[in-house]
Amino acid sequence: MTDQAQNMPVAVIDELLRIMARLRDPDAGCPWDIEQDFASIAPYTIEEAYEVADAIKRGDMNDLRDELGDLLLQVVFHARIAEEAGAFAFADVVRSISDKMTKRHPHVFAGASVADADAQTKAWEEQKAAEREERARAEGRQPSALDGVTAGLPALSRAEKLQKRAARVGFDWPDWRPVMDKFREEIAELEVELAAGDAAPRDRIEDEVGDLLFNAVNLARKLGIDPDTALRHANGKFEGRFRGIETLAGKESGGLAKLTLEQMEALWVRVKAG
Repeated sequence: MTDQAQNMPVAVIDELLRIMARLRDPDAGCPWDIEQDFASIAPYTIEEAYEVADAIKRGDMNDLRDELGDLLLQVVFHARIAEEAGAFAFADVVRSISDKMTKRHPHVFAGASVADADAQTKAWEEQKAAEREERARAEGRQPSALDGVTAGLPALSRAEKLQKRAARVGFDWPDWRPVMDKFREEIAELEVELAAGDAAPRDRIEDEVGDLLFNAVNLARKLGIDPDTALRHANGKFEGRFRGIETLAGKESGGLAKLTLEQMEALWVRVKAG
């Protein structure tokens, strides 16, 4: 590898850092970029991560390249805001993850041995758990198996992660059967609240719906199914079928707005049947 090729990553990253600094320049920058803070750009950061995942799922390497760039921009954006506040800079972010990866891979960087990928995964989780416990004690808190499950995760992903953490310390059912029983129990509890009609407090109904969703995630986990993937599949299936009934309605009736619910359901059955 030539010296020019070796220096290329540093050069292009420096260019991106300069671009972001210029965009945030109070005098000559972009008004929109200047107005942003951590909270305002956090939703974009999450969105870009999902767009990376979507490009991977579609196997589109051109999109993946572009989406990874968009995600990197989010890291640079956050780091720039932090640097302006005197908290840390992009180099500190890189140094932090470099140190973390070195520490968590002693079999690669420190001469330790590991049997296989499963053993490495176990060692990785043990190392992260030790780091979380050390941090909790440094902050004067009682360590918890749930430490580090950030509240910023999408609710579906966070539910699964909380369940997995609890399962590591034995708080888990042996298989899907008791989870299914619990799922039925939660449906029954929701039905009790709904039967009360307007007398049912809104927060009680919300709690029961939340319990039902939480248990749906648990059921998927026990069946070895990623709940987010399953829901994305269901979303796609619904979207495809709904677009199908729109097409049929447009050809046969002049659009959905002219149909009753029963007529739309009849179209749905036709589309579902293929």
